[in-house]
Amino acid sequence: MTLTKITPKALLCGLLLFSFSHVSHGQILKKLGKRAERAAERTVERRVDREVSKKTDQALDSILEPGSKGPGPVSNPPSERGEPNTPNPNNQEGTITSSTNMDAGNNDLKFYTNYDFVAGDRVLIYDDFSVDNIGDFPAKWNTNGSGEVVTLNNSPGKWMKLSDRTTYVPDIPEILPSDFTLEFDMITSGLDKKVSSTARLKILLDDNNSLKQGADYAEVSIPFAQYIDAGVYVNNHFNGQNTLRNYVKKDVRNDVLQLAHVAISVNGQRFRMWMNERKLVDLPRFIEPGLVKYVKFHLSNMPSETKEQFVFITNVKVAEGGEDLRSKLLKEGQFSTTGILFDSGSDKIKPESYGTLKKIADVLQQESESNIKIVGHTDADGSEATNLELSKQRAASVKNALSSDFGISENRLQTDGKGEAQPVGDNSTTAGKAKNRRVEFIKI
Repeated sequence: MTLTKITPKALLCGLLLFSFSHVSHGQILKKLGKRAERAAERTVERRVDREVSKKTDQALDSILEPGSKGPGPVSNPPSERGEPNTPNPNNQEGTITSSTNMDAGNNDLKFYTNYDFVAGDRVLIYDDFSVDNIGDFPAKWNTNGSGEVVTLNNSPGKWMKLSDRTTYVPDIPEILPSDFTLEFDMITSGLDKKVSSTARLKILLDDNNSLKQGADYAEVSIPFAQYIDAGVYVNNHFNGQNTLRNYVKKDVRNDVLQLAHVAISVNGQRFRMWMNERKLVDLPRFIEPGLVKYVKFHLSNMPSETKEQFVFITNVKVAEGGEDLRSKLLKEGQFSTTGILFDSGSDKIKPESYGTLKKIADVLQQESESNIKIVGHTDADGSEATNLELSKQRAASVKNALSSDFGISENRLQTDGKGEAQPVGDNSTTAGKAKNRRVEFIKI
């Protein structure tokens, strides 16, 4: 069959008929009340959109690129109940799930090949809400409204459900340095085409840690509108002047319907933000160093909770940018990073680790005569024996990634694991555990 014999209309009609050949939409809705019916309709609409888009891409790939293996990995979509599918907490130890197919892990990394975010190496705060009770407001945050810790889809992971027109301020033990990174995971539920173009999650870098916006600040806000590309809003105000205000047209409508990893990097005046693998903004003179000291979140113009449209966040991490890795290797003979992330209880590297791995590979390429031992470390959750084995497996995964994805010779790399035996943080706190989940590189 040639491409000229298939019209877009015929292709889409065929896909839609295939999608509904086994399930009758009308039969389902007869068994539901009005409220559940509306939720089901929204879910069906989202799933049809996703399936049509996915199968259209697959069909076109098979025609235009006969050797194609199909689309790369994607984030988890919302479940059929309209609730988000939730992964386990970021890097909690305990049960080992080995990555038996290393090629699959490498494909995940390649999916983020344009991702150049590198996490800071000194953790200031980390909160996955694991120590908070379900239904309570998180103990290490302040607010002027409401919010609660919840679980989703029976996952052991915990999330903070945000409320409309509400500000959230995490407790940071010190003011923000001139170089730092901010990361968090976000998911939504129930978004539809009626959501306002002004419905946004604002991330505010402010001069104070009160619940009011200060005189000096920089803000960026993520839109939740589905009917238009509402744009990523960026705005700042320093020393009585506004120097930048814009709606950056980077369509994130599909991103906010799925699990999204948001990452922000501030280096002096420069401000960059990514969502999953995409860089959304890169502003060279957006920040006034020394005037932004705290992080705040603010949700605005979301529909009321009766419409079951929610925003959730977790794995909030702020870290100071560290000394140049090459300099540390030359001066101290070693360096460590918390920027290489793994699936929970697994040695499978998360794709958002790509930027950190690339930076490490650059150092090893510059120091081409140096041989390196890669040492994995875990927190103290789970048994000592399990964590020891997991740390060794993770070090081996890092070695494999550096060799297969970045061309570093395996002969230069050795691996080891210390499990929970060498903590650098307090394992009774979430921030301390985040510090202990690290990978160390030692010159040998």
